[in-house]
Amino acid sequence: MSKSRDSYFDNAKFLLIFLVVFGHILRSFINDNNFMLYLYKFIYTFHMPAFILVSGYFAKGFKRAGYVKKLAVKLIIPYLIFQIIYSVFYYIMQDESMANVNPIDPQWSLWFLVSLFFWNLLLYPFSKLSKLWALFVSCGIAVLIGYLDFVSSTLSLSRTFVFLPMFLVGFYLNKHHFDLLRSKRGKQIATGVLGAVFVICWGIDFDYSFLFGSKPYSSFGDVTLASGLIRIGWYVLAFASTFSFLALVPQKRYFFTKWGTRTFYVYLLHGFIIKTLRQVGLEDQLTDYQNLVILLLLTAALTSVLSSNFVKTVAQPFIELRMTSLLQFVRGSSKNAYLK
Repeated sequence: MSKSRDSYFDNAKFLLIFLVVFGHILRSFINDNNFMLYLYKFIYTFHMPAFILVSGYFAKGFKRAGYVKKLAVKLIIPYLIFQIIYSVFYYIMQDESMANVNPIDPQWSLWFLVSLFFWNLLLYPFSKLSKLWALFVSCGIAVLIGYLDFVSSTLSLSRTFVFLPMFLVGFYLNKHHFDLLRSKRGKQIATGVLGAVFVICWGIDFDYSFLFGSKPYSSFGDVTLASGLIRIGWYVLAFASTFSFLALVPQKRYFFTKWGTRTFYVYLLHGFIIKTLRQVGLEDQLTDYQNLVILLLLTAALTSVLSSNFVKTVAQPFIELRMTSLLQFVRGSSKNAYLK
């Protein structure tokens, strides 16, 4: 691993992708198990907001020449490739008609690639505002956008605007802010806040899909002034739990730290396995909350395998559009053959 990398952020990204995979596995069990449902809601209050905030933190070079072009190659081309692959996969696994495939309606978790591209583009106009005004305007748009029924999953527009404040906050943060979060006092507060958030998820009955940010308010019932206020309340909850999670992320280098550099692979590939597990009826095999340990072990296995050198070698041409790992593997194999 490059010495210039900060192990803290690689640890954060690995833990977050672990929670993404775990959340998707957990989804099969929330209908018949209240504890699983509360845990699912708890994870969804912060795992994507934190991922988005960290992405914003690393977007500070958006004004560099060629930035948008590189971003398009990194995000949009893989999006189009995997949009096709997932569509074919669903056709085979679930007999879904290929005629229903819409290139601007992201499959599975591909919305994040589209939104990440848009968030970076939105930095150009929002960076011209003061930080306070940028956050105020972005939150205002996010609250108001929920009243518009035509803004939904198409081009991931709803999620783009709903999660934009998280991306902007990450963009405005610097290393000093994260140091404050990780102070002894900060960790103590974070532990208490996360405990309180879990109690809220346990005690308040709400539609978990509200946490996705992908639907207008009308999808959840009557649209009133309270609909916007609920979204504001969600922001308070999401930011509190996000900062608390980030306060508890370890700083040292661990065995999983390197895997934090390969979260893109896990994010794009884990859907194939999760969908297959759902298709074979994983929830029918594990129905008790005591099986939570098994689900955690399954998540650990998936994230570690999908972060492996082998998977990177095989998938890099489709994900990063290059074959560096494959060439290194071939050269290494040739060298070993020569030495023999």
